[in-house]
Parts: sequence; structure tokens; C-alpha cells
Amino acid sequence: MPSSKSPASQNDTAAKQTPAASRARAAGKTDGMFSRVNLGRASQVIVDQVRVLIRDGKLAPTDRLPSERDLCERFGVSRVTVREALRVLEASGLVEIRVGARGGAFVTSPSNEQVGKGLADLLTLSPLTAPEVTEARMVFELGIMPLVVERATAHDIAALRALVEEGQRALEDDTYTMAMSAAFHARVAACTHNTAIEMLVQSFHGPLLMSLQEAHDVAPIMGHRGTGEHGDLVDAIERRDLAKAQSIMQQHIQRTADRVAKAPIAAE
Repeated sequence: MPSSKSPASQNDTAAKQTPAASRARAAGKTDGMFSRVNLGRASQVIVDQVRVLIRDGKLAPTDRLPSERDLCERFGVSRVTVREALRVLEASGLVEIRVGARGGAFVTSPSNEQVGKGLADLLTLSPLTAPEVTEARMVFELGIMPLVVERATAHDIAALRALVEEGQRALEDDTYTMAMSAAFHARVAACTHNTAIEMLVQSFHGPLLMSLQEAHDVAPIMGHRGTGEHGDLVDAIERRDLAKAQSIMQQHIQRTADRVAKAPIAAE
């Protein structure tokens, strides 16, 4: 017998079923992925399981996790525990929480800044010394210089010059800080246009600032010579003069190394 519903009515019914159908498809994809957890550290166990699924490629960016109710049933925990786990995943940049009829928890990729911050937290909690940090800088910043010289664009050069000019003005106003020096070195590394290198630099910001501050404590008048070298370095990068750029950087970092090793030389 033909349906008595009008085409418009059928369309309305289909529209109403869309969210449920979407949830069913999401549940179907994740069937068997999750296992029940013990209640001791339940939220962290949930976070760990989701991380493993993302790492193994079983969950990919834009995938929607099952609803809170479904997750509660699959893990055997309360909704409060599931929400706590989702907050941790969101803070880690692994999921995005969307609200509304088509909302939910969606897998995403963490940004460079989030990855760098996570590494930075680990480094900050580690017993690093200023001499160790400076030694690492010597290896790292000299090592990336070929990429910097090869790949720096006109936009990169302009950005570096702006930082140099900002530093010079700050020296004249007696407002120069080690954070300005750290920002310049981070921007040099960004000239590699290599995501992994940028993440490492962002993670290293805290230790870098610590070592620069310790060098400043040994030689409080530092700044003028270093800022001048920043300008010379930009000139060498713009000319694609790798040997000169490496020489400037090596001398620049070595002076910091001498200071943090408690062997002061002439102040900058």
C-alpha cells in the first residue's frame, strides 16, 4: 500500500534521523576499539586508550568519538569520568569539543604550539643547567644554519630586521630583556620552514631564556654587542653567506657559554 506521507514529510523525517544516523555510523567505526577500565585512575586510562588509537591510525583527524553515554557504557565508568578524560584530551590538542546538534568530541591534530608546550613542560621540570643548554644551542643553532641560509624568504628577513630594530630601541630606552634575544633566535629557526625544528625551538624556549638570564647575571651590561651581532647575522643570511652566518652564530653563542661557565669576558 503506498505511503500516505507527503514528500515534504518524508524529508522532515530523514532530517530528524540525521544526528542519530551520524551517531550510529560513529559507533560502528569504533566498535571493539575501547575496553572497560578499572576505577582507580579511570579517566587517565581512557585518555591513554584514545591516544594509542590515534597513534595507531585507528582514529584519524575529523573522526567523531562515540557520545558520552556510549563511552560510559563501553568503559564502564560514570559520565563525570568520561568528561574529565575528554577535557584532558582537548587540552592536549587531540580532540575538539563541539556543541550543538552536530556536536561531540572530534579527533584533531595538535598544533605546533601545543606540541612545543608539552615538550617545554618536560624540559622545564628536568634538571637542566645553563652550560648544558648553551652547549645544546651550539650544536642545534649551528646545525640548522644551512637550512636558514638556503630557505629564508624576503618576509623572514624583514621579520628578523624588525626584531633587531626593536632590540636596538629597547637598548636605548633601557628596556631590553632576554626574552627579546630568545625571540630573535626562535625567529631565526623559523626560517628553516621545518615544522619539527619549530616545535623543538618552541619547546626549548624556557631553558633558552634561563641560560640567557644566567649569562646576563654574570655580565649585566650585555646586550649591545649581541644585538649588533643579530643585525650582522641577518645581513649574512640575506646574502646567503653560510660561512659568515655560522661564524657569527658560533661566536655569539660561545660568549654566552663563557659567561654561564663563570668565566666572564668583556661585557656586551
